[in-house]
Amino acid sequence: MIDSNLGLVALLVLFGGVAFGAIVPVVPTGALVSGAAALAADEHPWEIALVVALGAAGAWLGDIVVYGALRAAGAPLALRIGWLRADDPDGHLARLRAAIERHELRTLLVSRLVPGGRIPVLLAAALTGYSWRRFTGAAVAAATLWSAAYAAVGVAGGRLLPDDRVAVVVAAGAALLLTAALQIVRRWQQRSSTPS
Repeated sequence: MIDSNLGLVALLVLFGGVAFGAIVPVVPTGALVSGAAALAADEHPWEIALVVALGAAGAWLGDIVVYGALRAAGAPLALRIGWLRADDPDGHLARLRAAIERHELRTLLVSRLVPGGRIPVLLAAALTGYSWRRFTGAAVAAATLWSAAYAAVGVAGGRLLPDDRVAVVVAAGAALLLTAALQIVRRWQQRSSTPS
């Protein structure tokens, strides 16, 4: 057995890794949270709460940075990448804002769970002038639920396997598989909704 006490350095690496991955989406942030939770679950279950809290804080910080950058970039960026139509940007933005406001928490949570879903949602919120106060509050809840979901994957992996090292690898692998499965479902839905 390895010592599964995460320690301050490991917790700070978790926070930094998740924050970095939320800003530059190349780090498998869900796998980081799952692996840390798998380590914590065996001998120090109270650390699971720290894993969830620091994973959520890192995700929230990353979302705030990306949201701020997208607000600064504004509509010219959306027009340049073809995300808005030049002939009706206001109508499209009004519909997007209404959709986000109807289901703030669900929209932000799903955007975190679906690979590649965060940036379009954050861009829509930023372009529609969505309030910083409302966004930060909803982002806290969404990041916390996201972190708790991936920590649960890690805890489940840790409970099923007796060796901590194997549990961490399996938990991280399960998180990556979950992310890949969500990406496949998203692509399938996009193809089936596209008229032939």
